[in-house]
Amino acid sequence: MTRRRKKNQNRKFTTGNSPNFSGQHLIHNKKLINEIVDQAKISTHDIVLDLGAGKGGLTLVLSNQARKVVAVEYDQKFIKKLKQLEMKNTVIIEQDILKISLPREHFVVVSNIPYAITTPIMKMLLNNPSNGFQRGVIVMEKGAAKRFTSNFVKDPYVIAWKMWFDIQYVKAISSKNFSPPPRVDSAMITINRKAKPIVPYSDYLIFWGLVAYVLKNPQLSIDLALRGVFTPPQIKHLKTSLRIKNEVTVATLSERQWGLIFETMVKHVPKFRWPKIKKAVLLLSPSR
Repeated sequence: MTRRRKKNQNRKFTTGNSPNFSGQHLIHNKKLINEIVDQAKISTHDIVLDLGAGKGGLTLVLSNQARKVVAVEYDQKFIKKLKQLEMKNTVIIEQDILKISLPREHFVVVSNIPYAITTPIMKMLLNNPSNGFQRGVIVMEKGAAKRFTSNFVKDPYVIAWKMWFDIQYVKAISSKNFSPPPRVDSAMITINRKAKPIVPYSDYLIFWGLVAYVLKNPQLSIDLALRGVFTPPQIKHLKTSLRIKNEVTVATLSERQWGLIFETMVKHVPKFRWPKIKKAVLLLSPSR
């Protein structure tokens, strides 16, 4: 361990800065802020979370449209600015984003989130489909936005999210719109809960076990990736149902194909052969 690492390890965040704070770039373009809120279609019935509210650029616009806004911010300098705005219908939560309790009611997320904790925030919102999260408009690092919306999926959690949510890439956003400007471009994505989930909410742990097992090596063919769960005759029949003729990697399977694989496993594979995953892995320890 270097001296610098030791120094940072023992550092006290006297200004209220969380270790998760790094990566926060505030939007200063008012036109862009209004575009983000318009994309969210906020009504007077909505409870909205602004995760990493900063100085309140998004929060102020949201407060004029939503029933209630929950602004989450940990930096004391920004919290002071938020309180000075005296926004109606707004509650300021002075806490690390990853330690908050999500609303029990249905809620919407409209946020320009800190880049450094993009994936943990997404996991917090999407890993448990039974929570109250309904839809969102989120600004994040462009690379992450592309990864979450790509048709080539190597991360099990992204496939799992897509069983219950539609995640769409909207547009790239130049670094010129932020202060301080990030070194990379950003992007806006939308998330909407599916009207009809591909996998029932009650089966989410079972599906997670399957997808985590199959995507251990995303480059494997379906024959090799499904071995150990399905028998060779079952795989042959499954490939016909999936309309797969040539060898394709499991990372290129569509949402509907994943749904069919899961349905086939539940109906025709004995439970002792179902891959399993611990609930705590999903809900208690979101990796960065």
